[in-house]
Amino acid sequence: MVVYIDLIFLANLFIDAVLLMVTAWMRKIRPVWWRLMASAGIGAMYVVMMFVPELSFLFTFLIKLALSVIMLLVAFGFGSMQKYLRTMGAFYMINFVAAGGILGMHYFLQNTGELFNGIWYTASGGMSFELKIAFWFILCAFGGVMLFFRIVQSSKQRTERMSGFLGQVQVWIGQDHIECTGLLDTGNQLHDPLTRTPVMVMEAALWESYLPASWIQKCSEGNADQLVMELGDESFSWQDRVRLVPYRGINRSHSFMLALKPDRVEVVMNGVHFVHHRVLIGLDGGTLSAEGKYRAIIHPDVTTQEEGSADTNQKRDAHLSEHFTESG
Repeated sequence: MVVYIDLIFLANLFIDAVLLMVTAWMRKIRPVWWRLMASAGIGAMYVVMMFVPELSFLFTFLIKLALSVIMLLVAFGFGSMQKYLRTMGAFYMINFVAAGGILGMHYFLQNTGELFNGIWYTASGGMSFELKIAFWFILCAFGGVMLFFRIVQSSKQRTERMSGFLGQVQVWIGQDHIECTGLLDTGNQLHDPLTRTPVMVMEAALWESYLPASWIQKCSEGNADQLVMELGDESFSWQDRVRLVPYRGINRSHSFMLALKPDRVEVVMNGVHFVHHRVLIGLDGGTLSAEGKYRAIIHPDVTTQEEGSADTNQKRDAHLSEHFTESG
């Protein structure tokens, strides 16, 4: 059997470098490239040592643990014990994900004959498994597993960041009310130009049982201005609550949004309860979130206490400060 030491060294150098980079990304550490490569070089040299019979004593649990400690110290430094232990935990988790992903992909692609050819029985009646994974398969599978892991983690982090801006919304018109989850959009500056009333956007489908049958379709087609002209043709108990709000779209074109004037709007965010009576509900004919995480866009003015309660404002500011501190 011919073993190419240089190829093994380069492959492990690449794998260790990627594992360390993913660890840095997950822990939000900006690594120094030469320290990261030096750490990866230490890990690659350790693998090469396995071909030296005199150094077989190095391949024990304690030595392997010590090596990972040294690699992380070289790559990221120490900082504090808490920070270092979290980095080590992330490093081992990524290693286990990579190893498990490669092994799972290997068995997923195996056929029945290859699987049973790797099983043999010992003289004592026990069963053993022989694992043979091609070198290039390891490299390709490793890259795929790390890419998939990063995509999943990015999606998780986005969801966690978004959760701090999600709130429960209740809109009351008389005895009727609609409940949904809303997303706070701090850049939303949509107001009724005449009264300067803030406009909170909701999916028109939420109001389907209260609106005339043809309204949902026309809202989705962007023909809200035509609905107001047709109010006399259809009986609608909320006719006096209907408003038309002009707005500018993403393509800078001007259009109109159908809006309702509710009796009150209640929003609960981060444990703080806001109640507003002076707000309009704009009806959007589409879907605001492709994943269905929210069905309303909360106007930032709605998350200020209408009555000017100092205690509530202080509580809100404390929650927002805590959220941004954790996000940072």
